[in-house]
This record gives sequence, structure tokens and C-alpha cells, in this order.
Amino acid sequence: MAREDASVLGLLEKGYPISMRPHPATLEEPELLADCQRRTTRRGGPGGQHRNKVETAVVLTHLPTGVSAEANERRSQSANQQQAIHRLRVRLAIEVRSSSPDQPPSQRWTDRVKGGRIAVNPEHNDFPALLAEALDQLAAYDFDLPGAAAHLGVSPTQLVRLVRLAPAALVALNEARGVRRLKPMK
Repeated sequence: MAREDASVLGLLEKGYPISMRPHPATLEEPELLADCQRRTTRRGGPGGQHRNKVETAVVLTHLPTGVSAEANERRSQSANQQQAIHRLRVRLAIEVRSSSPDQPPSQRWTDRVKGGRIAVNPEHNDFPALLAEALDQLAAYDFDLPGAAAHLGVSPTQLVRLVRLAPAALVALNEARGVRRLKPMK
């Protein structure tokens, strides 16, 4: 199946690819980059002559899934690569499913949950891994918010707040919930 032809909704519902363990968004940077094709390019726009003459934009494509991400807003290639890695992890978290409902929450998850609340910022390095775990459980529970939240040890409101930090994830989940005639998350 060509990744370009698949919608985020289809990937989220089908759990593409279900057998992948561990989730690619949780891999250490060297492991993740080993599975990626890296390409540099030039991008126009603000930044002056340096940006227009030097290949500072970085495009990463995760070869096993075909998911890609790009960063080009910085003048430095290394800064753009770090941003592209973070964006790739978030896209992988949204598009790739790899869990089942019988798996307990990860140590990473339990370390972030205190008193039923999850403390995370979208800029944190572990945000993509936490988002992936939340989306995996939502998909495993057929997008039933209370069931997935109870399994993860948080309230449904906390789970929605986490997903809302990645707008593309919220859109994909609401589409999947709509297909099942469930109310959208807000």
C-alpha cells in the first residue's frame, strides 16, 4: 500500500502496521535515524542570502512506514534536523499503531501521571511517545474515551487535553469517532 494514498484516518483505524514493536516514536534518536532516509534541500523565504544558497532544510522519511517530516525555519542544518526529528516522532505517533488493550501503561507514562493528571508539554522530548501510547490505547478500545482513559489511569478530560496538544491527532480521532457515530472530542 502506498503511504501517499492512505489517509491519516485509515492509518489510525487500521493500525498500520500493527506488528511494529516498539513504537517508532519511542526509539532513541540513533535507532530512529537508522530507519530514516535523510535529505537536505534549500528553501526560500525569510532568512536572507544564507538561507537561499545553503541546503539547511532537512527532510526525514521513516522507511518502514513512509512517514516523513521536514524542518526549514532555522538557518542551521543541525537545528533543522532536531526539529524534523521531533516532527517525525509526532507524525509517527499519530499515524502508526502498535499496542493492544492488555498492555499496561509504560513506565514513561506512569512517571508522567500523578493523581490522575498527566503533565507534559508538546515540546518535551517524550511528548511523541506519550501521544503514541494514548492513541494506541484509544484505537485498541475502539476510540472509547472512558475505557482508554481508565486503562491509562487518567480522566477522559486529561486524555483529551493530551491529544489536543497535537491538532492533527485530534482531527484524526474525531474523524474515526465520527465513523463510529461517537461524539467528537473537543
